[in-house]
This record gives sequence, C-alpha cells and structure tokens, in this order.
Amino acid sequence: MPAFSLDPAQTTWCAELSALAAERLKPLADQGEPGRVNRPLVAALGELGLLSRLFEAGALDLCLLRESLARTCTEAETALALQGLGTHPVAAFGTPVQRARWLPEAAAGRAVAAFALSEPDAGSDAAALALDAVPDGRGGWRLHGEKRWISNAPEADFATVFARTTRGAGARGVTAFLVPADRPGLGGEPLDMLAPHALGTLTFDGVPVGPEDLLGEPDKGFRVAMNTLNLFRPSVGAFAVGMAQAALDAALAHTAARPAFGGVLADLQAVSHRVAEMATRTEAARLLVYAAAVAYDEGDPDVPRRSAMAKLLATETAQYVVDAAVQLHGALALQRGHLLEHLYREVRAPRIYEGATEVQRTIIAKELYAKVPPTEVVPTEVPPGERRPLGAPYAPKEPKETTA
Repeated sequence: MPAFSLDPAQTTWCAELSALAAERLKPLADQGEPGRVNRPLVAALGELGLLSRLFEAGALDLCLLRESLARTCTEAETALALQGLGTHPVAAFGTPVQRARWLPEAAAGRAVAAFALSEPDAGSDAAALALDAVPDGRGGWRLHGEKRWISNAPEADFATVFARTTRGAGARGVTAFLVPADRPGLGGEPLDMLAPHALGTLTFDGVPVGPEDLLGEPDKGFRVAMNTLNLFRPSVGAFAVGMAQAALDAALAHTAARPAFGGVLADLQAVSHRVAEMATRTEAARLLVYAAAVAYDEGDPDVPRRSAMAKLLATETAQYVVDAAVQLHGALALQRGHLLEHLYREVRAPRIYEGATEVQRTIIAKELYAKVPPTEVVPTEVPPGERRPLGAPYAPKEPKETTA
C-alpha cells in the first residue's frame, strides 16, 4: 500500500474514532485532575478496545489511532500513548511470566504503565544515564538514583526502568528492568508542566530487582529503549499532525465566518494565503509520518532516518500551524478554555520529548552521511588571484618559518 493512500476502511475508522473520542472520552478527560493519571479515562480506552489494539498494532495503525484521537481529545491521545510507551517493552522483550502478569491488565486499562528513561542530567543523551544498578551479591541489583519527566509517574502500577549495570560503557552498559510500583525504596512526585500531562519523578533508594525483572539481556537495555522509540517516533508525529489538523479546522471555520473590513477574514489574501500554507504543511507532515510508519511495518532498514524526519517535520509543523491559527483568531484564542489556548500549550512538548528536534537532525545527518562512500580528499592550493572551484577542499598554506 502506498504510504500516501489510505483505503476506505481506514478513512472510515479514523472518522469514527474521532467522533467516539469527542462523545465518550472528552467528557472523562474534562473531569480529570490536570497533571495526574486519569484512571477512568485509561479504563475507558481499555473498555473500547483501543489499548489492546495499540499493543497489537503496526506503526501505521498506531499513527492513525493517535492522529484521530488528537483531533478531538488530546488528553485521551496522551493517556493512550503513555500507556503504550511504558508497556511496549514488556510486550516486545518481556518473559512469558511478565507478559502474562502485566499485559492483560495494561490492555484493559486496569494497570497503568511508565517508561522511565530520562534523568535530570540525561535527557536527549540517553546513553549517558546514571541510575545505578549495584550488584547485591545474590545475582540481583539495587537501584539508586532518580528519573525525571517520566510518563505516569509516580502513580503508575509498573515501570520500564533503564539503569546502568556497567559503568564507563555508554549505551552498552544499560539494562532494562520491569519494576512494580510496590517495590521498597521506590518513590517520586508529580511535576507541574506547561501542558498538564501526567509526568513526574521516580526516586530509587536501593530498589531491589532480580534476574526475573530483566527486560531483554543485561547491558543490552539500550536496544529495548531504541526499539520502543523507533516505533513511537512516527506516532509522535501523528499526534502533532492531529493537533495541526484541529487548529487548521478551527482557523478555516473562524476565518470563513468572522466579519472584517466589509467582508470576512477569508476574503483577505494575507489570511487565505496563510491558511493555504497551514494546510500544505500539515498535509506534507502527514504524508511523511505515514511513509515512516509504512517503512517500519515493512522492516525497512532506513527506519531511524525516516522516523526522525517524520517526528522533526510534524512537530515543527504543528507548532507553526497552531501558532498561525492563534494569530488568525486574535485575542479570542488566548482565553482560558479555548481550543487553541489548549493546543498552544499542548503543542510545545512534542518538539522535546522522545528526542528533541536537534537530536532528530543529528540522527538524520548521521544516517545520511553513513551512506556516503569514503573518498580520499587531496588538498589543493589555489594560485593567487584565482577562485577555488565550488566544492573543492580548502587547504590553507603552511605558515613559513621565520627567524627572530
């Protein structure tokens, strides 16, 4: 299936999902406490079968799911995404015992999951994390340190935790653990964020973990993290596209009806051209997200580059589109409770989490240059008065020796 062509069943499902989110999920979201886990909302996602679909879906399905929810209820989208982020490592790398214990509960929305990767001094540079896993002498470890900006913390029922089991080994010394919330020494507190998502800290004061808690193999937890992020990065872009589409829809409705200068705002070329730009960027981002998702589902080896491009373009586009929609609405959009006021706060975070924009550019550049065949660069001098050919290497002359 071409990445840019959804079949009628997919299109219909997306429309039904957006309507369902507005009817069933938005009322529950509105009743929740900002910045805290909304368990009735998570349970409703489970009852509607969306969480089980999330754990079984391919990347394209995940993108369609997140985009459709984001158009009408960003809180439901975020609750679903955070649940998926924390649970995917268990689904992909868990033991049969771990999967039997946690996956049915997570899919039903009865158990809330956390993905504990970021730390106060290790966010974008995930390989630099310092949560210490100290051997306990009996084949297990004790975890010491802190995680920050963690999904659903500290209220989650279990967490995928990444800790350093080998010091000085960078990414090769990281191990993933499944840590239930009732482990002694585990604490934390919620964080008050610009967009009131359920994020917080987790503190580890000698939290015990054993071989039965491993997700994957010791010192190979970075693979668990990257496998999860490569799947979810295009869908972060889908979340952004959903918000951009919601802002675009609002801008179209407002500018088509708002009286201005003897007509409506849409009659002004500056306004209609801005809306055209918003629509074009949104569609371009959507297509890039779908292309990245299809590449993941088909096992394309170019997934890291495509995922990074999709997240980069979609999140930056959403920021532009939401900001432009606010500008077209004027002061109306700045009132508390307005859709665009809500989106304006929501849209900022995706440019940072799961790899900031700058990190995505680094990934893209690294993947591009990795495919450039090595060549021998021969320095060339340019005679005085002549121009160096475009693209020729620059080689400054060696300074001549001088005597005092």
